[in-house]
Order: sequence, then structure tokens, then C-alpha cells
Amino acid sequence: MNDTTFDHALLLELAAMTMPFGKYAGRRLIDLPEPYVVWFAGKGFPKGKLGQMLAIVHEIKINGLEYLFAPLVSE
Repeated sequence: MNDTTFDHALLLELAAMTMPFGKYAGRRLIDLPEPYVVWFAGKGFPKGKLGQMLAIVHEIKINGLEYLFAPLVSE
């Protein structure tokens, strides 16, 4: 049996987290352009929580799963 747990609070936090610096400062991580996130993946994500969240966003974007956030965020 596969014991996989899912942290719903983490998903909600990700939906609200914004980029703290750079060209896209203030934009929600899930709204960052895919090429920018892929660039980060190639260069290396920042350390800490931001890096972890960007890595999750990368997986979501390259697998076409952005639609999962539609019910969590409002424009």
C-alpha cells in the first residue's frame, strides 16, 4: 500500500504566495510564466520555502495542472 499524504494547507498557501523579487515581484507564483519557472529549474531554485514552492509550481506547470488552482483563487 502506498502511504501518500496530501497537505491541503500547503496547496492553499501556494495559491496565495507571491514572488518577492525580480521582474515578476508581486505576482502569484502560480501565475508566473512557464518559461520563467523552467529557467529557475535550470538555474536552481532559491533556498527555503520560496524554492520549495517554485519547485512545486514547476511540476504543476510542466504537467499542465494549472486548472487545479481555478477554484482556489479569484482574479
